[in-house]
Amino acid sequence: MTRWNTTDLAVPPALGKDTLRVIPLGGLGEVGRNMTVFEINGQLLVVDCGVLFPEETQPGVDLILPDINYIRERLDDIVAIVLTHGHEDHIGAVPYLLKRRPDIPVLGSQLTLALIEAKLQEHRIKPFTMAVREGQVERLGEFECEFVAVNHSIPDALAVFLRTKAGTVLHTGDFKMDQLPLDGRITDLRHFARLGEEGVDLFLTDSTNAEVPGFIPSEKAIGPVLTDVVSRAKQRVIVASFSSHVHRVQQVLDAAVANGRKVVLMGRSMIRNMSIAEKLGYLDVPPNVLVDQKKVGDYPDDKLVIMCTGSQGEPMAALSRMADGDHKVQVNAGDTVVLASSLIPGNENSVFRVINGLMRLGANVVHKGNAKVHVSGHAGAGELLYCYNIVEPEYVMPVHGEVRHLIANGDLAQETGVPEDHVLLAENGTVVDMHAGKAKITGQVECGFIYVDGSSVGEITEADLKDRMTLGEEGFISVVTVVNRDTGKIVSGPDIHARGVAEEDKVFNEIRPKIAAALEDALAESGKNHSAYQLQQIVRRTVGSWVSRKLRRKPMIVPVVVEV
Repeated sequence: MTRWNTTDLAVPPALGKDTLRVIPLGGLGEVGRNMTVFEINGQLLVVDCGVLFPEETQPGVDLILPDINYIRERLDDIVAIVLTHGHEDHIGAVPYLLKRRPDIPVLGSQLTLALIEAKLQEHRIKPFTMAVREGQVERLGEFECEFVAVNHSIPDALAVFLRTKAGTVLHTGDFKMDQLPLDGRITDLRHFARLGEEGVDLFLTDSTNAEVPGFIPSEKAIGPVLTDVVSRAKQRVIVASFSSHVHRVQQVLDAAVANGRKVVLMGRSMIRNMSIAEKLGYLDVPPNVLVDQKKVGDYPDDKLVIMCTGSQGEPMAALSRMADGDHKVQVNAGDTVVLASSLIPGNENSVFRVINGLMRLGANVVHKGNAKVHVSGHAGAGELLYCYNIVEPEYVMPVHGEVRHLIANGDLAQETGVPEDHVLLAENGTVVDMHAGKAKITGQVECGFIYVDGSSVGEITEADLKDRMTLGEEGFISVVTVVNRDTGKIVSGPDIHARGVAEEDKVFNEIRPKIAAALEDALAESGKNHSAYQLQQIVRRTVGSWVSRKLRRKPMIVPVVVEV
């Protein structure tokens, strides 16, 4: 297996004629912000453009985008953006790319385009879109794209098969092989087999569940469980899920109707997405079952099901605010709360915090750990093996997953007969070149995190996040001192103010004389004319050393030295 080591990879060579370059700019080594760029003969094709949601170590960050620095100066070379499905981790960053060039054509299925068009409307962008279906073939410059139906946790998902002068590529997007899907639309293995007969030179496969043995259970197994949970609930039922999980919302609607309950949709994205799904026929809403969230108080608790966002512990989502008592819907003792989703790696602490908060309020919390209220939308190891044997690819590049998922997927490929040196393990920014059907890793381009913080995009750095973590964990000390350089004496201060370091500022009485002495010694040094910055650094070192020794803390220290 060709394992990566970015320290050994140089800048990739110039791209030759009729050579295809594949550059993942997100989605490898992480679960989210999926984006892959394909380049040949001066033209670029982008497959997916999603976001990653921040972890606890990234305070204040709203979203994390793929790093587009590699293509920033070549936006005019992009022939299209192809979207495999409508989840945020595959479409959420499209507005930020289109803000740089609004006329890039966007291709995807009907539902996918409807979801992204609604999102782009909020950004005041009117895109150029083309709806495609399974079996459809479109020529996009140097790329011929053929679309394949795949089953996922959102309707209308597609894989994409690329034909180029350098060879062929099959990109699965996110998929699984549910044989009894709610919408009757299965992953088209016959189509995969036909492409395998034609020849798949490079196979980019979903790795998220590569460590999970066997086959993922069918979505149909969830419906009876949800119906049973609702039937046994004595009060309100609150179900949290992804705002785009149409199948799960359908099952909740059906469970509510079976038990004579009304359903309230909460959360702007949930209401928007389900309205789109209903309008396009992907969601069957029984008559008179949906009620406006403003009328929650008009119905008895045992006649309501609330469907909301927040299954991943997102701080501003409805469920998190309910757990904190900061939502108009108050969770009461005896309410039943269902988390109908899997844990995305990195969100464990946030989700458990929400569960603990809900249980502290007296709620009965049902989740994947204690009931079968969710099945994954990603293929398990058995399904991936099945797929490898059908497609029989020449080269494999695992995508969509953390490092452990990518490695597990590569091992599965080898088990089916793919040679070890034909399994290309890459990370974000790794460059894979293919010519005449032969692929290899040829270099690495810089590829970091692009943070969205409020209205700023890309302005927050890792250093800023480190400062925020320091402020949150260790506290803050400001030291203001006024000095007279002519006399070499302290005029005022040092005034010390702290937050999150000690209970009372009087603990700093011991260090004030030491700061004054250090500054006066520096001012008295003959032949030296310390700048204000140098004097501030003296204060920083003096305070930092004392706080570390005395209080066992490493707070952020902001010294200010004013000269008069």
